[in-house]
Amino acid sequence: MRRKVAWDSGTPEEILKVLAGDPVQWVREAVAGNAKASQDALERLAADSSGFVRAAVALNSRTPSKILEMLAGDEMVDYDSTLQKNRYLVKEAVARNRNVDQETLEYLARDLDEHVRAAAASNPLMRAELMSRLAKDVSWLVRNNIAQNPSTPEDLLVYLSADRIMDVRATVASNPKTPQAALASDKSWEIREAVARNINLSENILEELSCHWSWRVREAVASNPRTSAKTLKQLAQDPDQSVQKAAKCRIKT
Repeated sequence: MRRKVAWDSGTPEEILKVLAGDPVQWVREAVAGNAKASQDALERLAADSSGFVRAAVALNSRTPSKILEMLAGDEMVDYDSTLQKNRYLVKEAVARNRNVDQETLEYLARDLDEHVRAAAASNPLMRAELMSRLAKDVSWLVRNNIAQNPSTPEDLLVYLSADRIMDVRATVASNPKTPQAALASDKSWEIREAVARNINLSENILEELSCHWSWRVREAVASNPRTSAKTLKQLAQDPDQSVQKAAKCRIKT
């Protein structure tokens, strides 16, 4: 019950201050993640004995840059069973926070751990010159997050559209800022599918992709909000049922 109160955005600051000293770690973590937590409470929880609490502080949108700077050196790790390796949860959280200052963000972008660098690469506050360096990072996860970042300049998106890893190229194809000239270069159906989902694609290119041999590409065209009524009508008669269903759903809406 105390954890639920600590999570609630309507809980007054004075109650959150009390819960910030709760003996149960998961209650303090909830306070640390609450967007209504006071600066005093966040500063107190940033020094908490639990790394999960400190990570929640690092993720909080109200955490000031001075606290984030302190947490940027936090070496707390937790085992990721999916990847079968340790993850630096606090540093990754700091790298994603929109309140982080440029110096701290650049520090984390140079971290030896690829997941910390990838977290930094996803931050829209990152400067273009730093993005340019990370676009050449040895880790495809880092390059993929640069390709996904809404602040990535067009020239870097064009550069990453030729990446040797297909997942990176697919992410570039999905980025609304990617120039259409770069989207036309890759002919693999996986990339064509990602291109077909791009919400800034022209109706002419969508019409062209609606005739692609892969049903996955045609289904993506049918799901795209920019696809014209004419093309949707055509796809509603597609031989593949999944394409038909997607087209008919778009026609209804």
